[in-house]
Amino acid sequence: MSTRNKSKKVNRAWLHDHLSDPYVKQAQREGYRARAAYKLKEIDETLGLVKPGQVVVDLGATPGAWSQYLRRRFAPKALGAGGAAVGELDGVIIALDILDFEPIEGVQFIQGDFREDETLDRLRTALGGRAVDLVVSDMAPNLSGIEASDAARMSHLIELAIDFARAHLRPEGALVCKAFHGSGYSQLVKLFKQHFRVVKPIKPKASRDKSSETFLVGIGLKG
Repeated sequence: MSTRNKSKKVNRAWLHDHLSDPYVKQAQREGYRARAAYKLKEIDETLGLVKPGQVVVDLGATPGAWSQYLRRRFAPKALGAGGAAVGELDGVIIALDILDFEPIEGVQFIQGDFREDETLDRLRTALGGRAVDLVVSDMAPNLSGIEASDAARMSHLIELAIDFARAHLRPEGALVCKAFHGSGYSQLVKLFKQHFRVVKPIKPKASRDKSSETFLVGIGLKG
């Protein structure tokens, strides 16, 4: 089989799995931009992280499903066009991504690379000195297929998220980070335990079984 035909076969199989995925169908029904919303929903419902009135930073926010979920938690009474919550927002959501982001009412978006100081400066300016209650990160690097290289890039993003959390979280605040099982994972768990009083790895049901994706949650900064 030629590489091109093999690639087409893989793409068709992925498309079939995607379109038949119950979380994809549920997201379409409920107006979420991506099935990823249900990952954050399960993490939140398990640990009770999201509460109205909070200041939340959403890293790696595009296409916006996590910000949509947060928006609904902060204004749960009604849904408008596109499935976004409408009405007064009881809380602050600042979303950041290197990619374009379709606007969500009440969500402040910063486009930039989280690895760059200029982007971090813009994020700090947007916070305006406010302490952060929750940082959620669905960031992941573009994967090359070279495990050691991909693991190093992923670890770097998580380390940056931890550094940001240490600088801006309230003492009782929480950080949620996407991670991948494999090279460097145990070191990331150890790093979380160095900085947070409670550390919980969670693999939500909406995370595909064959994916090595999991989420590390740190609650309560250590002094």
